[in-house]
Amino acid sequence: MIKAVLIDDERLARTELRKLLMDFPEIEIVGEAANAAEGLESIENLQPDLVFLDIQMPGKTGFDMLSELEKSPHVIFTTAYDEYALKAFEVNALDYLLKPVDSKRLADAIHKLHIAEEKEAMSPAIGTNKSLLSEHDQVFVKDGERCWFVKLSDIRLFESVGNYAKVFFANNKPLILKSLNALEERLDEKVFFRANRKHIVNLRLIEKIEPYFNGGLLLELKGGEKIEVSRRQTVKFKEMMSL
Repeated sequence: MIKAVLIDDERLARTELRKLLMDFPEIEIVGEAANAAEGLESIENLQPDLVFLDIQMPGKTGFDMLSELEKSPHVIFTTAYDEYALKAFEVNALDYLLKPVDSKRLADAIHKLHIAEEKEAMSPAIGTNKSLLSEHDQVFVKDGERCWFVKLSDIRLFESVGNYAKVFFANNKPLILKSLNALEERLDEKVFFRANRKHIVNLRLIEKIEPYFNGGLLLELKGGEKIEVSRRQTVKFKEMMSL
């Protein structure tokens, strides 16, 4: 059973969605909320697997609400406005449904949910537990409709973007809903180094090291990214890399 919470300031919209979801017996609606504050409380208390989330609500928007979550359930946006579609996929939404919600589009969204859950069951996802990951582990990364299984050793850089992290591997840069601090707890510090407040680099994929301002260092990665090592972290870096 997939536990779902409906978050929308329009009671009529929630009622309509409830009716449509009756066609999906695997979805159990465990709660409703009329604004972001209630939504945060519902997610915290009910721990749903899925949230149907309106974007424009009084007070905080749906995006604001998501940014306050440490661990996000799957999200399907429901909104009357189509201009937020790109941003919705930037924050890892499963799908983006325009109101009034069409039953066929809802079925497509639920199908995507099943695919995502199957893939997550097959592979350890970054951030789903607290165990340490080795560089040989393969992790599941999802950004919007795109999914990857990536070996950690192929990830050259994690970059903080607000409450999200951009993951750099090959020519891809998907966003995941995870803070750098949470990632750092799970990554092997002998391989992944916190260069500064915004970046964690793969030490094995550094191409070049140069002195930089204020006693810091500038690292050039194999993908061409140039990352500054803060002065404090430079001391640690030199200790780690010296004989």
